[in-house]
Amino acid sequence: MNSNKQKVVIIGSGFSSLSASCYLAKKGFNVSLFEKNDTVGGRARQLITEGFTFDIGPSWYWMPDIFDRFFADFGKQTSDYYQLDKLSPAYKIFFEDDVITIGDCMDKICEEFERIEKGSSRHLKTFIAKAQKNYNIAINEIVYRPGLSPLELITKDTIIRVDQFFKTISQEVRKNFKNPKLISTLEFPVLFLGAKPSNTPAFYSFMNFADFGLGTWHPRGGMYQIIIGMKSLALELGVTIHTDSPVEKIIVREGKATGILVNSETIDADMVLSGADYHHTETLLDSPYRQYSEKYWQRKTFAPSSLLFFIGFDKKLENIEHHNLFFDTDFSEHASEIYDNPKWPTRPLFYANFPSVTDKSMAPDNKETGFFLIPIAPGIEDTQELRDQYFDIILKRFQERTGQRVENNIIFKKSFCVNDFKEQYNSYKGNAYGMANTLSQTAFMRPGLKSKKVNNLFFTGQLTVPGPGVPPSLISGKLVSELMKKNY
Repeated sequence: MNSNKQKVVIIGSGFSSLSASCYLAKKGFNVSLFEKNDTVGGRARQLITEGFTFDIGPSWYWMPDIFDRFFADFGKQTSDYYQLDKLSPAYKIFFEDDVITIGDCMDKICEEFERIEKGSSRHLKTFIAKAQKNYNIAINEIVYRPGLSPLELITKDTIIRVDQFFKTISQEVRKNFKNPKLISTLEFPVLFLGAKPSNTPAFYSFMNFADFGLGTWHPRGGMYQIIIGMKSLALELGVTIHTDSPVEKIIVREGKATGILVNSETIDADMVLSGADYHHTETLLDSPYRQYSEKYWQRKTFAPSSLLFFIGFDKKLENIEHHNLFFDTDFSEHASEIYDNPKWPTRPLFYANFPSVTDKSMAPDNKETGFFLIPIAPGIEDTQELRDQYFDIILKRFQERTGQRVENNIIFKKSFCVNDFKEQYNSYKGNAYGMANTLSQTAFMRPGLKSKKVNNLFFTGQLTVPGPGVPPSLISGKLVSELMKKNY
């Protein structure tokens, strides 16, 4: 390794850190990455047990173009690292008295909308055409900008759509659709942005285009294959990766980050980048160097946390798809219990994922790998009793809605909740998806990629720009690498 190269140390190894490490190495920096856990991936990790393979982090592969663009920046293709399959159908939504199936193309989705509400497909086509324009503007003009100034949001295309930043998704959807099932179906994708549809700018309807227009995909072997691919690219580019290496402190001398303390050893660096939880990273600094007070974090709208159950079943299940949403209770009541009046949900919506429906490698023969997710308010009480109580609630409903008994077919079960998010990822209040994309937390109004108080200290990931989710994290890594290059 050329010792004259500028040295960068990176804290954490999630999507944004791995992305940044690749870009920085390509730009000629000497890059070392330090991960507290024993495998890379941050929140995107894998649990393999008794022949079952679980993604214990993200499980939806949306916006394939962003992944393609990431690998293309290095002269590679996604297919050099993993094999993608388009899911058909993309997912199912279970309501109390019906099931909506979202197909793998607009024609099938329009047909399903017509079945639910005559004439709705015409509105859907108009809505998705607008969402597609927003997607192109978001991807080509906004999200690849570093969030340094409000002027970044002002382009000829956003000016004529300025009302879409002040109207909400909820208003936009309800203007054209009256059927509550269709409304829930169209409001669902913005839950990935971590806020209620009634608090999310209408411009974010581009998520609906990501959903209906670009489709839902699955990397064979699970989402962790992307992490394996990115790790292999990073190593190829000369990045050094250290696991089991929790960072204890960011060292600052004369107002400048000069290294980190890891396992009681000082690692010198010219620049420090953290892809770890932003709030946690600031606790690694002496208090005069922290940009944001505890009050600041408490006032922010955080995306939900989750109660997750990883389950191995000893038989194949019926009437399910790879992705399944259970919206058989009141969507707005559950959202209110996450955001307005945080408490354990009275009647939770939940999500169930069975990757072995489409990917035989993820479960033993004639068995099923499943995980269940209940979105919950960050920072609420987490006990074994509550976990058990909620497992019983959702399993009972799952059995009713899918018309089968599975409670005696469980051969493996593990839960993961607020306390685990805190302990394993140093996650603020145990949040699962970072900070919500509300209007007052968009772009330059999010915590910055560059420290205002410490020179040569940078941040990346879902609490900063552009926001929560896997594709935004890949972009965040690219944006911060460009800022760091400019800085030097």
